[in-house]
Amino acid sequence: MRTRSLLALAAGTAALMVSAISPASAADTVLTTGGPAGDAVAVGDVLSASLASGTAATFYSSATGTSGVSCAASTFTATVTDNPAAPGTATETVDAHTFGSCTSNVFGVTGVNSVTVNNLPYTTTVTSDGVVTVSPAAGSVLQTTVVLRTLLGTINCVYQAPSITGTSDNTDNSINFTAQAFTKTSGSSLCFANGYFTAKYAPVTDTTQGGTTVFTN
Repeated sequence: MRTRSLLALAAGTAALMVSAISPASAADTVLTTGGPAGDAVAVGDVLSASLASGTAATFYSSATGTSGVSCAASTFTATVTDNPAAPGTATETVDAHTFGSCTSNVFGVTGVNSVTVNNLPYTTTVTSDGVVTVSPAAGSVLQTTVVLRTLLGTINCVYQAPSITGTSDNTDNSINFTAQAFTKTSGSSLCFANGYFTAKYAPVTDTTQGGTTVFTN
């Protein structure tokens, strides 16, 4: 009887230890893969997303207007630096943010040479209620340089913001930014005075884990 009790105790202890180290046991973190109850995203994992199908990233001159620059391609990559238990706030470092296939409908502009995100890396926080905030390093700013071809030659338009805020959505594993304001800090009069950034990235995936989708909890 005593031998059976000891064996039962040992089996129970082993089961508890396996449960404690199982990846599923960490599914109560802010970021998970495969589903809200999936595996925890590990610190050091690289997350990536491109524009949602059928959408564009835009830098318009007003929050409700349609004049400015539109890019048919955009991708970001970020490295997870903290993924605490939910509810909480996960943090990431944005290592790259690119734009391509850009056009402009601004009068006097004949084309877009490039749209470049400067001052990387940025810090991104993601809260359990889906608020995504992108901030620069201490003492810096978010900055984007738009190089335009115009009737008067090539011009550089530089836009800055202290931070921008978006939302994450588990329905389509997306991050959505809507009319986030940037102010022109340098450039000719052909550069629009303000830039309002709108883009939807989906799905967000964990490329370190084979491209599985990322959920916010």
